[in-house]
Amino acid sequence: MTVTVQLLNGEQTAELESELKKVFAEAFAEPPYGEGPADVERAFRRFRSQIRRRGFRAAIAFDDETVVGMAYGYPLSANTGWWDTLIDPVPGDLRHEDGKRTFGLFELAVRPPWRRQGIASHMHRVLIEGLDNARVLLNARPEATGAQAAYLAWGYRRVGSAIPWEGAARHDVMVLDLPHP
Repeated sequence: MTVTVQLLNGEQTAELESELKKVFAEAFAEPPYGEGPADVERAFRRFRSQIRRRGFRAAIAFDDETVVGMAYGYPLSANTGWWDTLIDPVPGDLRHEDGKRTFGLFELAVRPPWRRQGIASHMHRVLIEGLDNARVLLNARPEATGAQAAYLAWGYRRVGSAIPWEGAARHDVMVLDLPHP
């Protein structure tokens, strides 16, 4: 069997919610995340509003009919609160959003049995290919050394730290500048 990645819009992604919950639950159950059923439900309450955002797109990995990975996001609005969660000061020009400048990558996960096969990298490439945004922004746990290594290898740079929601652990805020023709 060969893993394939499909680029989907919000409506198409919504149809896969139950399968994506399985990916999230398996990927984030282990350390350093330790997320359980309540965390999955919280993430998918956000998911239901995220899929309706302008410019939402998802790269979903399938092994035959089984969903084995997901990556999704959308362009940040001009009045996004993302930068307000930073605990480190950053220059104002880095924080500036206009509704088009930054694509927010909200989730990227691969189920454990399918890891270390290049699936995350493939989903990431499919997700950002053709974006007309200037950059991609994501939050990543510093203790997630595998994810951190991948992001750095893909060209992301750390620009600060954030507490993305009340009660969350500290996350590194990372930016990838996109090439423009």
